[in-house]
Amino acid sequence: MKVSYHGHSVVKIETNGKTILIDPFITGNSNTDLDAATVKADVILLTHGHGDHVGDTVDIAKRNDALVIASPELADMLGWEHVRTHPMSIGGAYTFDFGKVKITQAFHSSSYVNPETKTIIYTGMPTGILFTAEGKTVYHAGDTGLFYDMKVIGERNDIDLAFLPIGDNHTMGPEDAALATDWLQAKQAVPIHFNTFRFIKQDPQSFVSLLPIGVGKVLEPGEGIEL
Repeated sequence: MKVSYHGHSVVKIETNGKTILIDPFITGNSNTDLDAATVKADVILLTHGHGDHVGDTVDIAKRNDALVIASPELADMLGWEHVRTHPMSIGGAYTFDFGKVKITQAFHSSSYVNPETKTIIYTGMPTGILFTAEGKTVYHAGDTGLFYDMKVIGERNDIDLAFLPIGDNHTMGPEDAALATDWLQAKQAVPIHFNTFRFIKQDPQSFVSLLPIGVGKVLEPGEGIEL
């Protein structure tokens, strides 16, 4: 399994002959190395409905006939755009031909904002994602603050690689993310959701410095890890 980081919260997993994208915010993301017009995906996993996570989902899904896995409300909205979807809710798991997906809680919000009509549409509960394939487990926390049940997630899952937000302001900061890494018992942890916008400027090395040697790893956009 190859897992790579592509700026903000964008993660790509290549396994079992499939390419899986998590939160493909590409257009408008100054930190990504991906091109929304050419990126390939068989599956798209979404943590919640904010624009900097749903991003280019509709265009990518239509061009690749990709399956989109999201909360029921967000899946319904994307279905209206004629995208193939599979709805999942917090606590639920499903085994697909490319791997097992389990949805975890996250403490954040989730909505679609239409500035033209000045309306905000609820898009279901925000989530994290546990993805397991080839005997390896990747945890993408989505946008979240620190919560004590991360200890339970760590106790019940053998997490090889965790992607954790460190930007602060809207999510955990470096200190809380370091504690989350400990609670999750993650073998490796990669910081995400930082430096894309003014309010989430962080030095990712400050997160790494709070972890045991070899656990934290800063990935530049396009860099990956083999599991």
